[in-house]
Amino acid sequence: MVDEKIEKPVFETVPVEEYNETDPLDSSQADIPSYTPEDNKMKYFIIAIAVIFFVVIFIFFIRFLNGLKKGGSKKVTLTYWGLWEEQTVFDPLIKAYQRKNPHITVSYTKMDPRDYREKIIERSKNGTGPDIFRYHNTWIPTLKEVVATLPHTVMDNAEFERTFYPITQKDLKIDDFYYGLPLEIDGLVLVYNDDMLKAGGFTTPPKTWEDVVNYATTLSLKDKEGNIITSGIALGTASNVEHFSEIFGWMLLQNGGDLTKVSADEGLDVLQAYRKFAELPNNVWDETMANSTTAFIGGKVAMIIIPSWEISLIKLVNPDLKIKTALLPIIPGGNKVSLANYWVEGVSKMSKNQIEAWKFLKFLTEKENMTSLYKEETKSRLFGEPYSRVDLAPMLVQNEYIGAVIEQAPIMKSLSLVNRTYDNGINDEIVKYIEDAINSTINGVSYQEALDTAQKGIDQVMEKYNIK
Repeated sequence: MVDEKIEKPVFETVPVEEYNETDPLDSSQADIPSYTPEDNKMKYFIIAIAVIFFVVIFIFFIRFLNGLKKGGSKKVTLTYWGLWEEQTVFDPLIKAYQRKNPHITVSYTKMDPRDYREKIIERSKNGTGPDIFRYHNTWIPTLKEVVATLPHTVMDNAEFERTFYPITQKDLKIDDFYYGLPLEIDGLVLVYNDDMLKAGGFTTPPKTWEDVVNYATTLSLKDKEGNIITSGIALGTASNVEHFSEIFGWMLLQNGGDLTKVSADEGLDVLQAYRKFAELPNNVWDETMANSTTAFIGGKVAMIIIPSWEISLIKLVNPDLKIKTALLPIIPGGNKVSLANYWVEGVSKMSKNQIEAWKFLKFLTEKENMTSLYKEETKSRLFGEPYSRVDLAPMLVQNEYIGAVIEQAPIMKSLSLVNRTYDNGINDEIVKYIEDAINSTINGVSYQEALDTAQKGIDQVMEKYNIK
């Protein structure tokens, strides 16, 4: 093999001193910046400020999105006109709602019932009325121009109809819309003095009209001159029987009548049956007796027919009175029915915040909130307003005072014959015609003539308020 001569690369040796002077990559000679502890603090400070800035922006963005979900953060004040309940009753629920909806403020005012209906109309028209107001279940015909419809987006018809009693569907619906949300239900019940019934040998309340006549006769006591000392039941007159017009209306409904048939046979039978309790010689009541509620409180009458809210007032005046309530008796061949007498919450058509107002009212009708409202009401009286929700019936049906209201709620009907709504309108006007009819028969006018006159007046009222 021939040895080849391999040439090795030649490396030029550079003196160390020369390299250090000329090589720009020499770290020992490069221009290195000098960092101090103060420089590090400044760097961390700038980073912290940036982080805080982005956190603030993030929080603001989240709140903005939440505001959009809630329909915006615009501040809204809802003016709420109520009746009967003090502000302290509604305060806990109002505060609870405002915590969930901080952009909403609800201002509740308990109003004077006198001229109240007129104030709703007048103030609404001139722009100074409330957003929310309470009104009677018979007032819809007189409030059409100012009361708003319940939006289906807040509560559709199906939800309304499975939540509340059938009577509210008849009272509050026009065409395909509802015009209010009820927080309560009430109507006539038979209230009796348990001690007086037992003293007369009765251990249970009357169930039929025949029972009522029998109990009333047995429990009534007269002196030698024929003056009534104690009465079995307060019926037959108008001047001293509280809720006489409602009792008349309830009897009319049982007999298959209505306000268009007051002078027909249905009304004639009712007037005769009602007046019988005050007609000589077998009368158990007359105009010499005190007001029926006053007489009942004083133990002078054994039975009265009233709406349940009167019971609290009776017990307030005489806490020791042993009273019980019962279902209304049935007249021969009559329909099982009670006359409704309740209040509703509505929203003004002139309100600029109708959706917010309806949402607040729906909140009040929710099961847990309605029970909370009832508890607040019981802090100042014997019991609260009977529940308007059907699914809450089991909670009150056994109540000794308002169980009868709940049991009769599914069979309630309405007529514009309710006393003491202070409406200066449909109720007061029709009640006056029935009062005049009863009083005229006391003065000798025939039943038929009295009802014929009443019918003419009632027809005028119906036409005036466009009631069909």
